[in-house]
Amino acid sequence: MTHVGKEIASQPECWRRALEMDPAGLPETGERVAVVGCGTSLYIAQTYAVLREAAGLGETDAFAASEFPAARRYDRVLAISRSGTTTEVLDALRRTGDTPTTAVTGDLATPITEAAGTVVDLAFADERSVVQTRFATTCLALLRGRLGLAPADLPEQAERALDAELPQGALDAGQFTFLGTGWTIGLANEAALKLREAANAWTESYAAMEYRHGPISITGPNSLVWFFGEPPAGLPAQVRATGAALSHAELDPMADLVRAQRLAVALAERRGLDPDRPQGLTRSVVLDDAPAGSPAPAPAGS
Repeated sequence: MTHVGKEIASQPECWRRALEMDPAGLPETGERVAVVGCGTSLYIAQTYAVLREAAGLGETDAFAASEFPAARRYDRVLAISRSGTTTEVLDALRRTGDTPTTAVTGDLATPITEAAGTVVDLAFADERSVVQTRFATTCLALLRGRLGLAPADLPEQAERALDAELPQGALDAGQFTFLGTGWTIGLANEAALKLREAANAWTESYAAMEYRHGPISITGPNSLVWFFGEPPAGLPAQVRATGAALSHAELDPMADLVRAQRLAVALAERRGLDPDRPQGLTRSVVLDDAPAGSPAPAPAGS
């Protein structure tokens, strides 16, 4: 089995451990918070930001680390970085001035421990694969648990997702669209990224109703459209009218992401690709002597 395959399978136990944690430094109720990350970590930041603000726990913005507006005032900056070495994340943390900072990382022996005021250790969820899966979802399990927004059976739902069938015809599809609403838009973005990284697949992701404003035009019999969470009324019928296959699981959307991760690996293997070594990607993006805000090579959700 590939490293990423083993890491996907280990997620239920990682989530259990995360849900039992109560680390210092995570945002408190009422704080105005910015969350920064790159690649996969950005999409987890997006998901958390919507969950926290929608729950009335405080204004929460998510930014690609390279786009963090350092002049804007926040009560806390939360950085997510599996590797702890990503140039843009370290640069964002160093530009926060006297704002309290917290980093969630999978490796304490990295520069992020010096750049952040408080560090949350998720080393037990670190990964060997370039393609990030369990670190990101374990981070989200921790954050959802801290918000009081994680179902009690979330790890068990992940176990069901590991055993569930993939959508019918998914391995034969040529185009994949992932759709979400609210906090699941970040999950849709992440699912699309997983298929791009692992399988070089043609994938797109949208807010569900924005998909109806143009992008649906590329959908056809060779497509799979995947909803995270409850689809907007009427939209599934419009998708089916294009001839596309449709996926909507009766699982927590975060558990359903596990199925999308499995699809990415299965699709890579079907295409003769190694999902542990995606084309053009590295575990972390480290830029030598790069000025702040300069373009980076393609990250793998570091």
